[in-house]
Amino acid sequence: MSHFISNAATDKISPTLPLTTDQKQLVAQILGFTTAHVNETGPAVFTVYGDAGTGKSVILAHLFNQLQTAARTQPDSPLAKTTNYFLVNHPEILKVYREIAGKEPHLLKKDFQRPTSLINQLAKGQTTADVLVIDEAHLLLSQPDHYNNFYGENQLSSLLTSAKVVILVFDETQVLRMKSFWTEQRLERLIDCYPHQHVRLTHQFRMQASDDLVDWINDFTHSHVRPLPQAVGTHYDLRIFNDAEQMRRTIVAKNNQVGLSRIVSTSGYPSTLDGGKHYITEGQFHLPWDQYNYTSTPWAELPQTINEVGSIYTCQGFDLNYVGLILGPPLTLSPQDQLEVHLERYTDVEAFKRRDDITDTQKLTAIKKQLILNSVNVLMKRGVKGLYIYAHDAHLRQYLGAK
Repeated sequence: MSHFISNAATDKISPTLPLTTDQKQLVAQILGFTTAHVNETGPAVFTVYGDAGTGKSVILAHLFNQLQTAARTQPDSPLAKTTNYFLVNHPEILKVYREIAGKEPHLLKKDFQRPTSLINQLAKGQTTADVLVIDEAHLLLSQPDHYNNFYGENQLSSLLTSAKVVILVFDETQVLRMKSFWTEQRLERLIDCYPHQHVRLTHQFRMQASDDLVDWINDFTHSHVRPLPQAVGTHYDLRIFNDAEQMRRTIVAKNNQVGLSRIVSTSGYPSTLDGGKHYITEGQFHLPWDQYNYTSTPWAELPQTINEVGSIYTCQGFDLNYVGLILGPPLTLSPQDQLEVHLERYTDVEAFKRRDDITDTQKLTAIKKQLILNSVNVLMKRGVKGLYIYAHDAHLRQYLGAK
């Protein structure tokens, strides 16, 4: 496999990528569910649960390619002439799917939409929908958002009223904003009255890390800090740095060797502008946050972004070979070695928009803290080959084992 192919996001979720036996069986199961319900009034719902890196997107890519091939080329199929859409509420991931569509004979770029765009088209009678496939359903808005031209109460509710079959993938540990606040319980309450099935994916495909390390990350991002495991994976490189600039240089060296290696960070740094950019400074380390990406190429595949710091908004859903993660000021370790999350230090103002349906102050505080830990979960699980960590808090650095 060539250097380019191994690093291109389009090749990692291409419908031509070979599937495992279990993945093929799941695609066949979802297709069977779809054909069984597509001629009913609907909606019927199939949910795929799974953590970051468990292969959710590649399953959906294969599934949707088969759906559209049947709709457009198989007159005897129950799916013949159906109108189907693939939805994702993440502009960077949408770019990848649309690029894939340009290479596949039975996929059109217009098949791939942001949820709000399709909801508004459906409301105006400009199109209809038989089957909807929703990637990253945990990013669906669950309250009105006038900035994004969504005036309904909940994007999934709006989509359920329009389709015969809805297939979605969901991970509550990747929920990052109050306006798209979801839990599995909230999702299940919404779909419980419809015919539905679900599958839970558990095998980690992205990270070449040991199960012990994945468990450690899961514990850390649920506020349970314990010493790092001894066995992190034969082919996985875990390092804790005492110097963010040294970590940056190591990431640059890895990027020169294998490509697709980047620095990423949690929020929590001053948002003052310096020359039109927001910078993160940690000692000698001084780099700007990622800029809005106007190109059709994913952020991490742009060569110049080796000189930027990636965020959850550019990295969620994507692989990196090596990731250098800065754990910012909101995360500290108490003298009793308890992880503390400081909401007042979090600078991502978009994350905590007010919700009228959550009024309990204690519950609201707990949710906000979990959103910050979810962002850590997303960032820690980007690296295929390695994870490097620098913690702003000296005690946390020391506990993790920085020399």
